[in-house]
Amino acid sequence: MTRNRQSRGLILDAAESLFAERGFDATPTGAIAEKAGVPKGLLFYYFPSKTDLLRALMGERLDLDPIDTSALIAVGDPAQSLLNVTGRLRELQGESAVRRVIVWREHRTHPEVRARLRDYRSQLQTIVERVLGASILHPIAARRVRVAAEAWVAIITTPSLASPSGDEGLTPAADEELAGPTDAADLPALADLISAGLHAPGE
Repeated sequence: MTRNRQSRGLILDAAESLFAERGFDATPTGAIAEKAGVPKGLLFYYFPSKTDLLRALMGERLDLDPIDTSALIAVGDPAQSLLNVTGRLRELQGESAVRRVIVWREHRTHPEVRARLRDYRSQLQTIVERVLGASILHPIAARRVRVAAEAWVAIITTPSLASPSGDEGLTPAADEELAGPTDAADLPALADLISAGLHAPGE
């Protein structure tokens, strides 16, 4: 890796850490440059504005392409397959403050984040459909699988409306983004409910 690419990566790492800790608006570019150990001018060379930096984080670090769906399929058990997808997403969130905190907080006020979140949910929809379809043993209409996948994506990507601080949405320290408006303990029951709608007629 060249020195220039290393510097750019250090800037993105610093921005990810500080945006997660303080929020986008409360993080000055000077603090990002200092944490990255680079001159402020170099930061602006790669990212002419702080919004460009946020956009780069969303574009490069909010991606589900590396997910191996074959490892998530529980043949004959669509409910477990849904939970497997959610478990893998939680693992990915643990590795990335962009997935865990930043996108869920900043999408409220930044259109570029909202647009990227829509893409993320679309990727997730495709993954859930693929896993669900492969887990069902009987013939089933693609539309039913799609609707079930849409319901699951809504459940696991709808942030809670009540944070511990009483403010709307998530707090920076919250790590329940994938639990949606319900407790994580309710997810198996919800997965069973969605799976029940995928049984073949007469089952």
